[in-house]
Amino acid sequence: MTQSSFSVVVVPGIPMVTEGDDLGEMLSVAFDQAGITLVNGDVVCVAQKIISKAEGRLLPLQGVTPSERAIKLAEETEKDPRLVELILQESTEVLRKKPGVLIMRHKLGLVGAHAGVDQSNIEHGDDENALLLPVDPDASAAALKADLEQRHRVSVGVIVTDSANRPWRLGTVGTAIGCAGITVLDDHRGGQDLYGRELKVTLINRADALAGAATLVMGETVERTPVVLVRGLAAQESDQDAKLIVRPLDEDLFR
Repeated sequence: MTQSSFSVVVVPGIPMVTEGDDLGEMLSVAFDQAGITLVNGDVVCVAQKIISKAEGRLLPLQGVTPSERAIKLAEETEKDPRLVELILQESTEVLRKKPGVLIMRHKLGLVGAHAGVDQSNIEHGDDENALLLPVDPDASAAALKADLEQRHRVSVGVIVTDSANRPWRLGTVGTAIGCAGITVLDDHRGGQDLYGRELKVTLINRADALAGAATLVMGETVERTPVVLVRGLAAQESDQDAKLIVRPLDEDLFR
């Protein structure tokens, strides 16, 4: 089913998030203050950073003791050995490295710079801090979905968004690292094109497309607008999650 239009709207008024905050409550208050009433089929897109902060994934570098491997890799990439130690702990594989660049395969299967370990737009005390990805972003999305549905008595989808670079393309785009209640991959394989030819590889990444649209209005610098509401899409309630997006290693031609 094609979609002729839908809306992508920033939810204003989200306060700074700290460990232990109730995101369902915070979002619900923001919806009320903005005059937003959730309806069936809405998709709530939430930036990974506030999920990670609420789940206590903000860690001080002061308490990190770098291993010999981290020290060596830090020298090769000109990075803080403590930060590199955290990156290694979050990863299964170093894919690329050079001064200033460290591309990792995260334990979740995601590939990206620093394994998602980030130091931008977070609080720093006397020393530096780093923010890690949620332990299980799909579970985070599912928990927030259940919370919002219980509070608002509607059926919604939730996407946890993050920014990523892609091979051969400059600039970051929004991607989905956690999903609940939406069709993540829309599989058209086995169908036919306009001329009756069988579609053999057409697999539409609906979750990343929505995350990309949400990130455009979220912003990625100082906007402080980490929640976006997508409305007007054809209902596609599903039990798929974002793990489906990760290409199996035996199909990875860029490894």
